[in-house]
Amino acid sequence: MELIKVTAENLEKEHICCAISNNKDCQVVSKKAWLSQRLEEGLVFLKGNVRGKCFIEYIPAEYAWAPVVAPGFMYIDCFWVSGQYKGQGNADVLLEACINDCREKGKDGLVVLSSEKKAPFLSDGGYLRHKGFMLADTAEPFYELLHLPLKENAVLPKFAPQAKKPEIDAKGFVLFYTNQCPYTAKYVPLIENAAKDMGLPFRSERFESCEQAQNAPSAFTTFSLFYDGHFLTNEILSVKKFKKLVEEK
Repeated sequence: MELIKVTAENLEKEHICCAISNNKDCQVVSKKAWLSQRLEEGLVFLKGNVRGKCFIEYIPAEYAWAPVVAPGFMYIDCFWVSGQYKGQGNADVLLEACINDCREKGKDGLVVLSSEKKAPFLSDGGYLRHKGFMLADTAEPFYELLHLPLKENAVLPKFAPQAKKPEIDAKGFVLFYTNQCPYTAKYVPLIENAAKDMGLPFRSERFESCEQAQNAPSAFTTFSLFYDGHFLTNEILSVKKFKKLVEEK
């Protein structure tokens, strides 16, 4: 498999793996707009020369849209190989390219958000541990911050204090999200409308900068749903799943 690096020059013509519709699709527009600004901050988006989910996206941790403290590290935003591209060594190719890039840039290591058990939209902790990643920190209810040090004197990364125990002072449903994932552009408005139709107290807050995201109340900033101050889920919900969750509550 050959790798393609998304740049400011080829961003418009390259598909973004998990959003492969035409450039007028709201998910594609949202993701590419977010990427175009992050590229200036050192974000790297490497993908296989295939039309599907086979990519790794990482950024200097100082600019990560996540409540982590990891100066000198690279933060993996998303690492996804799925479908017909699994089981062929493609994940190894992507991760090796990422590690080599970090070494060339003199980074202290890599850091990534995972979980105790495999969870939607989080990197596979079992695979990463197999590749040498180790536990750096934990946050409730199940988050793990894994790191791969590339220097002996690398400082251990950690979660920001407010993200260790995700709670907020608010009633009803409150959703925090970013445009880092293209799916939020499609599903957040659908959930907002569903909540309105159901007469539910619902408020959504989109993080507009890495500073805002780094002060988020939960470890996963792409999508974090709270109810009456308590964290519910990081899974980007369809309307059907949202209604089911409401029924359970």
